[in-house]
Amino acid sequence: MRQLARDDLEATNAQLAMSSHNLSAALTPKHPFADMPCLLEIRPGPGGTEGRFFADTLFHMYKAYCSNKGYRTRVVQYESSDSSGQTGSDGEIALQEAVLEVHEPGAYAAFRGESGMHRVQRVPATEAKGRTHTSAVAVWVLPSFPENGASESDPDWDNPESDFYIDPTEVRTETMRARGAGGQHVNKTESAIRLTHIPTGTTVSMQDSRSQQRNREVAWRYLRSRIAQQRREAREEMARQMRSSVLANSQITRGDKIRTYQYQQDRCTDHRSGLDVHNLPDVLRGGETLGRIMDSVQTWLVNKDIEALISDEEASAAVASRRKGK
Repeated sequence: MRQLARDDLEATNAQLAMSSHNLSAALTPKHPFADMPCLLEIRPGPGGTEGRFFADTLFHMYKAYCSNKGYRTRVVQYESSDSSGQTGSDGEIALQEAVLEVHEPGAYAAFRGESGMHRVQRVPATEAKGRTHTSAVAVWVLPSFPENGASESDPDWDNPESDFYIDPTEVRTETMRARGAGGQHVNKTESAIRLTHIPTGTTVSMQDSRSQQRNREVAWRYLRSRIAQQRREAREEMARQMRSSVLANSQITRGDKIRTYQYQQDRCTDHRSGLDVHNLPDVLRGGETLGRIMDSVQTWLVNKDIEALISDEEASAAVASRRKGK
């Protein structure tokens, strides 16, 4: 009887802890962009050509993951670097930049944990001595308005208090000829658009369409998303400065190496949640193993949100107590 009671107590305590965590998560305010579609921006980081090859791998990984989940996507930009046509060990191209839009509502919440530097360790196809090279790829996750007539009339576009508002007088517009394949159209038509937000120096270029007007519309949507994300990050940075140094040091930044893909060991490690999994091919195919990793990061993010909320409440209580003492 005593052993049965111990077993029941352990199970009850575990259930109580899980219920307490779920309740805390439910009471934690959602991220303001949580219900929105998102843009996944992928750019090679340090590592030369090998980093460009792995950027292409990540692009196809996320595209395959969305397909497996039934998420609707659109390739906003997919631009290869000026190279000699060399391909990676798995047939990847040298990617300069790619932007994948995930139309599904709530995609921002699902993918926001993917922001950061993704590190790869593998032997390049051109490595004669079998040495492992380390490269990195930067992934940004940005909120995106659905592209339809309703979104264009959304008051957020014109409300100066909105994160998505941009004063048109603060944006410099340049037209240029598109680069790459395209024949006479590329040579004779200045259809490519570059927008520069002068106060922040944020630049967006778009050339995927032959229509200058279409490129302009997409570039404006992309610029609004990037500026909105920067404003949100700036507010979060101000909030972090008011919290303890422990919380501040654990916050994700774009420069962090959040995950490592180790080819020789058939392993993928997320450095935030601590999850270490094998079956790397399934990860890169956007399979269930990648889903496990992303779910573990979501749990980690929720825990950090709860810690931040508790820290904010304690800081507010401390300030109120000091004022009362005066």
